[in-house]
Amino acid sequence: MMPRRYDSRKRVLVTGGAGFIGSHLCDRLLALGHEVLCLDNLFTGSKRNIDHLHGNPFFEFIRHDITFPLYVEVDEIYNLACPASPFHYQYDPVQTTKTSVHGAINVLGLAKRLQCPIFQASTSEVYGDPSVHPQTEDYWGNVNPIGPRSCYDEGKRCAETLFFDYHRQHDLDIKVARIFNTYGPRMHPADGRVVSNFVVQALSGAPITIYGEGNQTRSFCYVDDLVEGILKFMASGPDVTGPINFGNPREMTIRELAETVIEMTGAKSELIFEDLPHDDPKQRRPDISRAKAQLNWEPQVTLEHGLERTVGYFRDLLP
Repeated sequence: MMPRRYDSRKRVLVTGGAGFIGSHLCDRLLALGHEVLCLDNLFTGSKRNIDHLHGNPFFEFIRHDITFPLYVEVDEIYNLACPASPFHYQYDPVQTTKTSVHGAINVLGLAKRLQCPIFQASTSEVYGDPSVHPQTEDYWGNVNPIGPRSCYDEGKRCAETLFFDYHRQHDLDIKVARIFNTYGPRMHPADGRVVSNFVVQALSGAPITIYGEGNQTRSFCYVDDLVEGILKFMASGPDVTGPINFGNPREMTIRELAETVIEMTGAKSELIFEDLPHDDPKQRRPDISRAKAQLNWEPQVTLEHGLERTVGYFRDLLP
């Protein structure tokens, strides 16, 4: 049973709450008047991301690894716990798979006991190196099940399976979101993701590293837009389960992004080219028709404005 409430304030669990996206979600939930239980093992999350929240009486931080069961009383669950950059999730691939699979089992078991809604942060990586472009939610993907990225790709795919099986078998209220490239303040400066890599390299005056020839494409969504979509999704009622793509459909090459960052920072960085990583997708762009139709959601922040805020964050952060 869900905990008994005496007012409209919800008690909300955010796993991975000290991470890049999770900390922004905690901010918004608190601003909406809810009580937030932030859970993180701090493998990739950072206390810096939530330092400003510790004085809030409705915020609580618990250091915990989601691969172990947890016993709390909440009204909603947002499961964002998992390293999301190749540099981090390939560091300990077995633990990455455990985080996605055992973690999903643990939070789903908790949601089943409490009979509360639960959100799963899945990923565009479930589409692999896609043969369909742009990617729609009914595309099953093109994923290598035994490659170096498989711990993340297949772990997230298995988590989606578990969520939908809990929905069918136990009538659980689930929300599965496939999140495309997201960027903004609080990204880890050493996470190996393309936006943080380029901005940190440009601000440091270092060469900007491009893998392959830079012709592979990505679509970049600002974190505030993503969080707005997540909240609309959770408020959409039990009939809207997803999966739903969240991302910005504006597509650009990696080289174009590098040139934009150089111009925005005023850097003199040169471009250097290295071998393309194994199984790196050649194209990535979300079809967000479902999010528009079911949630009335689409991104509002332009790449230029989002990058401006992101560059400002890293200027203040870097020595």
